[in-house]
Amino acid sequence: MKRIFILIIIATSLLSCGGSASKTQVATDTKQGDVTKVLYFHGKQRCVTCNAIEKLTKEVLDSLANEKIVMKVINLSKTENEAIADKYEVTWSSLILDRNGKVENLTDMGFSYAKGQPEVFKTKLIEAINNITK
Repeated sequence: MKRIFILIIIATSLLSCGGSASKTQVATDTKQGDVTKVLYFHGKQRCVTCNAIEKLTKEVLDSLANEKIVMKVINLSKTENEAIADKYEVTWSSLILDRNGKVENLTDMGFSYAKGQPEVFKTKLIEAINNITK
């Protein structure tokens, strides 16, 4: 009985936080200027790691203080956000970079480091932003 309870808790955690689009994909929309979009998608219920990803991402962007990098926090449970979720093929909490149609999915990295190794998360996010802006 105890094992079943633990499995249910683990399954619920994974379903509330996991899943994402492919690692790297190319968007088909037209270029929208010289702006890097940092998109953080989340559901109605969020786990500790989901909240950490958003908080740390905001900290990184504040430290960079670059008006050519914009962050959007998108609630997937709102119907008005269905189109953007479809565009990026997102169904769960996800962290996406988009620069002029070049898209990189950082979700796996975020869930790997945000909670347990926040400094590693920040370093990897800065590296990804620098790489996508080249």
